[in-house]
Amino acid sequence: MKIAVFGGSFDPIHIGHIKVIEEALKALDIDMLIVVPAFLNPFKKSFTAPPNLRAKWIKKALMIYKKVKISPFEIENNRPTYTIETVCHLQKLYKPSKIYLIIGADNLKSLHKWYKYKKLKSKVEFVVAKREQEKIPLKYKILNVNTPISATELRKKTIRRFLPKIVANDIVRFYKQKQ
Repeated sequence: MKIAVFGGSFDPIHIGHIKVIEEALKALDIDMLIVVPAFLNPFKKSFTAPPNLRAKWIKKALMIYKKVKISPFEIENNRPTYTIETVCHLQKLYKPSKIYLIIGADNLKSLHKWYKYKKLKSKVEFVVAKREQEKIPLKYKILNVNTPISATELRKKTIRRFLPKIVANDIVRFYKQKQ
């Protein structure tokens, strides 16, 4: 079994995330893509939407994809969880022959700072989702999904066209209450 892992805050989930998932399902030879919403990214101090609400939006937005599974692992930990912990957990659970770890191009510069990076690098093959004009070294598989939107921007100004239709109303309502 070959799996791909796509983690993140998804605060909120948006069409950029969906495009990464769709491209990964097309471009990678995988049996399953596991989306892992973070309780709290170890590099961040807080989140806007609570973890269980983000997980609910993700499940609803991704339910049409048969090869996509949502892992509650990091949210159930109820703390910031390092990627290596998640990968080791998924390795024990699924015993895959191959693990692709999907990251955004914006993470490349700080990848060496990730907790137990060398161990992580020995367990996964990194796949990079292209973002804007970021240069991506040839050693990485690339997902061409250049979507000009970020969750940070959407928290400031929720723009419906960048949100999955099935959860757009819920997301807009939530972030408008937060403003």
